[in-house]
Amino acid sequence: MNERCESIRRRLAEDRCEAFFSLSPAANQYLTGFTGTTSAVVITAKEALFLCDFRYTEQAGEQVRDFEVVEITGTMETRVGEHLKALGVDCAVFDGTALTVWQADTVGKAFEGELCSVADIVSRQRQVKDADEIARVRAAAELADEVIMEVAGGLREGMTEREAAARIEFAFKARGAAGASFDTIALFGARSSLPHGMPGDKRLEKGDIVLIDCGCRRDGYCSDLTRTFAFDTIPGAWFEEIYAVTLTAQEAALEALRPGMLCREADAIARNLIRDAGYGAHFGHGLGHGVGIEIHEAPRLNVESDTVIEEGMVVTVEPGIYLPGRGGVRIEDLVVITRDGCAILSRTPKQLKVLSG
Repeated sequence: MNERCESIRRRLAEDRCEAFFSLSPAANQYLTGFTGTTSAVVITAKEALFLCDFRYTEQAGEQVRDFEVVEITGTMETRVGEHLKALGVDCAVFDGTALTVWQADTVGKAFEGELCSVADIVSRQRQVKDADEIARVRAAAELADEVIMEVAGGLREGMTEREAAARIEFAFKARGAAGASFDTIALFGARSSLPHGMPGDKRLEKGDIVLIDCGCRRDGYCSDLTRTFAFDTIPGAWFEEIYAVTLTAQEAALEALRPGMLCREADAIARNLIRDAGYGAHFGHGLGHGVGIEIHEAPRLNVESDTVIEEGMVVTVEPGIYLPGRGGVRIEDLVVITRDGCAILSRTPKQLKVLSG
């Protein structure tokens, strides 16, 4: 029995709806084990259908568990609507956060029944990871640890940000990862103040800040890790100060994280420390986010989230301080929530390190 599918069926019964469908690659991987990019799932009280085209039929036969594999031709959204109609259901639900308006309209035209958006029908299940999922995330985190220190230790004066990022992504694949779990961030000098800056042609100089944010996708699951270094020499006392404040805020949040806490309460612990140190205006993003099949998934640790933290959630803890025109610091670990706290999956040291030139 596919317990994840059965959970959907229980939710359908509670909501008095007859069917669920999904075109989301992440949700479909979670429900069926399929890691391809194009598929659909249709679930009713008695049916569990997995739809794919010719390109993926063989792969689906190897990966999909407890679903009937149906090969389709033509437009996936239309075929989903037709299958819902053929199953004789009057109402079908979908995750509105994972479907475009066009997709919903196309399914609806072929279905001719009632469609209802339910925001958390799969994502709520995915928030809490089972032991196998945690093991996969841990393996991806271990690989990120290996690669970030190897590449950081090999940085040389004159190397560009783009080259550093490329070395990280090559190292991931060379060690067996499917690839990076997001576009690697490698920023030098003043450009480290860009929280999600894209690597460019900036060349590494002595005294530069080096901010690296990277992760890999391994065995279907992601990792996420950020470290900030100085190259050859520390750029100044101001940098040491914001590094110390960021590290203190991160460690305080890690110490406090536990089941029963609201996500916004965790965010506030780090945010208040940074604010009290005079840098509140320079920490503008949330404390962290869930990581699993996707690099950004529920829950979100931010100022608004009332989600209750639960044992088995896997989240990042990544406060930062960013000073435009000067540089920034972010320190990020990946953690799993345990019965009475959290276990840190990231092992790369966090004390300020000066990379040799």
